[in-house]
Amino acid sequence: MSGNLMAIIKQIAVVKQLDQDKVAEIIEDSLYQSISKKLSEENELKIVADFASNSITANFYKFVVENDFRLGEISIEEARAKYDPAIELGEKVYVKIPIHDFEPKVIKNARKSIQERIKKLEEDRIIFDYEKQKNQIVTGKVRRIETNGYILELGYADALLPLEEQVEDEFYKVGDIIKGYVINIRKRRNDVIIILSRTTPEFVKKIFENEIPEIFSGDIVIKRIVREPGIRTKIAVQSVTEGVDAAGSCLGPKGIRIEQIKKELHGEQIDVTVWDSLPEQFIANAIGNDLVERVYVADRGNFARVIVSNESKNLAIGKKGKNVKLAAKLTGYKLDIFTSEEFEVKIAEERRITSHIKYLDGVTDKISEILKEYGYTSVQDIYEASLEELTNLDGIGEKTAIKLKESAKHF
Repeated sequence: MSGNLMAIIKQIAVVKQLDQDKVAEIIEDSLYQSISKKLSEENELKIVADFASNSITANFYKFVVENDFRLGEISIEEARAKYDPAIELGEKVYVKIPIHDFEPKVIKNARKSIQERIKKLEEDRIIFDYEKQKNQIVTGKVRRIETNGYILELGYADALLPLEEQVEDEFYKVGDIIKGYVINIRKRRNDVIIILSRTTPEFVKKIFENEIPEIFSGDIVIKRIVREPGIRTKIAVQSVTEGVDAAGSCLGPKGIRIEQIKKELHGEQIDVTVWDSLPEQFIANAIGNDLVERVYVADRGNFARVIVSNESKNLAIGKKGKNVKLAAKLTGYKLDIFTSEEFEVKIAEERRITSHIKYLDGVTDKISEILKEYGYTSVQDIYEASLEELTNLDGIGEKTAIKLKESAKHF
């Protein structure tokens, strides 16, 4: 191991942003472990790696013997010639030997350990940097395209944008600049690689935090966010500072802020929804307040019915049902969209289903028993039965059957 190699290691430490003191410790310890096997504790071995002079030496005591056979010994003739003419057998001299003077096998073993431990140090440093950048947006350049995704160069490490974290209609080529949200880190062969996502809702959330000053300052908080990557995102925001318009701040003057966010998302539709503690109002906001006429929230369970006009129904549902689907995710309610007419029909049907036939006009106790005997228990059973079915029942004449049908129809 020469001064040139020390210079190379120093350069690697700088390029890979490694702590030179820790690198020096690795070199010293690895060489110590290799060389100390040939020495005893009395030799007091110490390895000195000096980046300033690009030198590595093994410093230790050699014992003066008649004829040296081992690394920790020196012949009396050599000791007197090099160190002290008056030296005697059994005494010791302190030597500083350049590492490249050692036999190749010793250096080879140490070099392998150094390489492995410097690699581990690099991985630890990358992981440390990753921990600081976890849940943040990073920017990288596409270095190559593999079967499992894009490999990006971040500067201090490589990143992978996997297929499953890519928006379906986004395509890139080598050299393109991509932003991604750091979601994970994993070992890949002998490397540490950072895993990015462009599909997670947190990616959009972080863009809002970066692009909207009022969110960054805390004047506006993001309550919830849901997303169909590449198609539509709904984000619920709330102003916690008096006088700050949550939706207006996110849109920006003439919509410039939201347009910038949409540009980063390659045109994905962004719906900014104002959070409201009242479920009815929050649901209306999530669907589109200008589209909604009324909202009925069930007394039990997270279920609500949204009433819209005939003209607004398609918009409220959205293309392929995306608008109502995302609104349901955002609010936490199962949502059904109805026009006023459809809602009245639905309510009437439910009323008939839950009402016993005894409440139907024209049903006496005797008729109720007859109907019950044949399995007709609710008003809906009568509503769905044909006139012929009812007439064929023993004890039910045609006039009674007609009256029952009319009563069920207008129940």
